[in-house]
Amino acid sequence: MLRRPSLRWRVAAALGLGSVLVTSLLAIATWNLASDYMLRQRLQATTRQAQVNLRLVEEAVRTNSDGLTELLTGLTTNPDSTIMLFRADEVLTSGRQVDPAVVPDDLLAMARDGTPARQRLRADGIPVIAVAQSLADGQGVYVELFQLVQLDRTFRFLSGLLIAGTVLSGLIGVGLGSWASRRALRPLTELTAAASRIAGGDLKARLPDQADPDLGPLANTFNSTADALEQRVLRDARFAGDVSHELRSPLTTMVNAAAVLRRRQAELPGTAGKALSLLTSEVDRFARMVVDLMEISRADQDADREDFEPLDVGALVRGAASLRLDPDVEIVVEPPPPLVLGDRRRLDRVIGNLIENAEQHAGGAVRLAVLHHRGNVRLEIDDAGPGVPSDMRTQVFERFTRGTRAGSRGTDTGSGLGLALVAEHVRRHHGRVWIEDRPGGGARFIVELPEAAA
Repeated sequence: MLRRPSLRWRVAAALGLGSVLVTSLLAIATWNLASDYMLRQRLQATTRQAQVNLRLVEEAVRTNSDGLTELLTGLTTNPDSTIMLFRADEVLTSGRQVDPAVVPDDLLAMARDGTPARQRLRADGIPVIAVAQSLADGQGVYVELFQLVQLDRTFRFLSGLLIAGTVLSGLIGVGLGSWASRRALRPLTELTAAASRIAGGDLKARLPDQADPDLGPLANTFNSTADALEQRVLRDARFAGDVSHELRSPLTTMVNAAAVLRRRQAELPGTAGKALSLLTSEVDRFARMVVDLMEISRADQDADREDFEPLDVGALVRGAASLRLDPDVEIVVEPPPPLVLGDRRRLDRVIGNLIENAEQHAGGAVRLAVLHHRGNVRLEIDDAGPGVPSDMRTQVFERFTRGTRAGSRGTDTGSGLGLALVAEHVRRHHGRVWIEDRPGGGARFIVELPEAAA
């Protein structure tokens, strides 16, 4: 399926086509007027000349002058002109020798009937105009061929000039259309860029003030909408942070009480023991959820802070693996040391959350790799699970998405915020995260971050 051209090129093409059409109309009008005028002037000149020559020839024929041939020779104005005198028993020619058969019979017939006639034709490859007139008393037909070589060259030059002007006008129209559309669409480009930045999490993105009365309302409306969105996101973040903070005190009490009860769980028989196990697991999940909520609220409120430093991603991965993974898990770090500009705490959280996700939902991580890839640093974490369905690979990074609703591959023990934090921290580092199928089965979580400049 052919892609539709962009609006900029459609505007440029429309302006170019319009220029070609207008210039073509002007060129056609110019050609018709100029060529008709020059041809008419040439016809009038040749007709007058032929009439003068005809009177001289008639006088010579009437007096039976012996110098008729010399007269015809003297009447030829240039080597390319030809004079023919068609008489009953002969055809006298002078000037450039041309086969008398080139003169059309209907032209001669009109002249014999007493009607002066003229016609454009080609004689031995040269454009000429034939003027035919009858001699007095039907004594013959006088035909003179005037060459139109110079006029034909003028016509070719004029036509070439008009065609070149039309083509040049079309190209100039396309260029002007491209320039005008670029200027006209610049506010739309700025609007698209600002909207993309906001969609990417930069809530400070705004359009510059516009002095144009047509663009000013658009910029003001967009900026007002962005201000309202930023305030709402910040209010939501503060609300989540305030709630999480208020929950810390009762949560601490609940965690301590659960720890005391867990130590005496063996003394509780049957159903009571199972209930205690469920209670303590929910308290643990509640504690992780509150910690994640506080992390997300801090990330939302500190959207403008980028305390980045050069970090060795391979060292971060080895450190996290030594604390959380079995020694037999494959660790691959491609030399030279892959460096990124980032926040150590956030990148540690990204690696830790991905490892924890693999442990909780996919039987653990089986491979961690840090690679160079097209100017980026790529972190790959392979797990041993059954994989993530393709329709869930975006949804798992949304907040509070967990369990079977997000394609969970095991018992739902998470808060649904771990992968959301991964996506948030990766976005803050101007990177991206996604899921692919691991060769041989399972899922491969991939984080790609811009490589630090050397």
